Amino acid sequence: MATLSAYSSPPWPNPDPNPDLLAPQDELDSQTQSPSEPQSYGSLSSIMPPNPNPNPNPNPFSNYNTSISSQPQPTSQAPPISLLHVSFNQDSGCFAAGTDHGFRIYNCDPFREIFRRDFDGSGNSGGGIGAVEMLFRCNVLALVGGGPDPQYPPNKVMIWDDHQSRCIGELSFRSEVRSVKLRRDRIIVVLEQKIFVYNFADLKVLHQIETIANPKGLCAVSHGAGSLVLACPGLQKGQVRVEHYASKRTKFIMTHDSRTACFALTQDGQLLATASTKGTLVRIFNTADGTLLQELRRGADRAEIYSLAFSSTAQWLAVSSDKGTVHVFSLKINPGSPVIDRSQITNEHNLAVTSPASSLSFFKGVLPKYFSSEWSLAQFHLIEGSQYIVAFGHQKNTVVILGLDGSFYRCQFDPVNGGEMTQLEYHNFLKPEAAF
Repeated sequence: MATLSAYSSPPWPNPDPNPDLLAPQDELDSQTQSPSEPQSYGSLSSIMPPNPNPNPNPNPFSNYNTSISSQPQPTSQAPPISLLHVSFNQDSGCFAAGTDHGFRIYNCDPFREIFRRDFDGSGNSGGGIGAVEMLFRCNVLALVGGGPDPQYPPNKVMIWDDHQSRCIGELSFRSEVRSVKLRRDRIIVVLEQKIFVYNFADLKVLHQIETIANPKGLCAVSHGAGSLVLACPGLQKGQVRVEHYASKRTKFIMTHDSRTACFALTQDGQLLATASTKGTLVRIFNTADGTLLQELRRGADRAEIYSLAFSSTAQWLAVSSDKGTVHVFSLKINPGSPVIDRSQITNEHNLAVTSPASSLSFFKGVLPKYFSSEWSLAQFHLIEGSQYIVAFGHQKNTVVILGLDGSFYRCQFDPVNGGEMTQLEYHNFLKPEAAF
């Protein structure tokens, strides 16, 4: 059972307990502030009362209180930094990095470090941050301690307000937190075999979901203006559970024969992309009825899939894996597309034939089922074995790739001819001199 405690700080203005939501059957005992719904103003802006003396600087991040965050200073004496976590925000315009010393926030286009918070490691805490979850460009973040010397216990989610430069609340659990997801109205905390959904306005638990063992903390949520759609592992291997909170419906989708290794939702939650531990196929499903809409082939050999990402229009899907290649697939589907005949689904064990990267789906029923899945349109080759995540950039036909080695790539793909992507930009975001 999760418990909630809060730090002594002034309550957030205009509390909104959101009384229209259903109360949970087993609500947690809690003492909590009553925060208002967090807002995004197109910058790292405050949800606290506005500054009476605003800075007229036209910089889009000018509302951010930089006086409480140390800016990077180039120096040859800087201690080595170990990267523990990296993740995009909800619209992929920014990304957050958790290190063994604290956390940093970066803008993607143009690339630059916005701010950092380095903890001094005094007392019993070492400064390690194992997970950082942004809320668009708001000043409120969710932090989880991590690494060999964590800043916070790994069984707690700390709600950090960087305008106050401190934690304003915490969520405590009996086991380690595997991941956290934020929406403007919800906080989703993923444990090894359970998921908690909280109301952001008053930090009250709304829903608890049992899952199969989930050490990676797999969970995806919609971020559109509509009601929450949540995807998580079910209670069987290869099963994904989809919660449609607006219609109060639950859909279980059998996605693969083996365990599900990675999945992603579109912004509106209508489409689900999944990959298994084999890593050869990616499947696209309609979340409303669970129908299979399209099957994509990453490659012929096994791979660990690190990330899946839809473009904002759901026209493209990007995939990264331990094979060192980022793939972009063309999606010629929508939730109303014709359903794929389940008898034509490619068996992930059928890896005997190799084919060039092209779609051979028109041979369906003539050639072996291996050819019925579609191949990627464009590729970008990286160092094999390194861990990378990918998202689509805000500029047309671009992707942004982040590596746990501190690498940042921005690449462009040809939507007609495909082939090898063009590298537009590269930075190592762990090096202070490369931050600006």
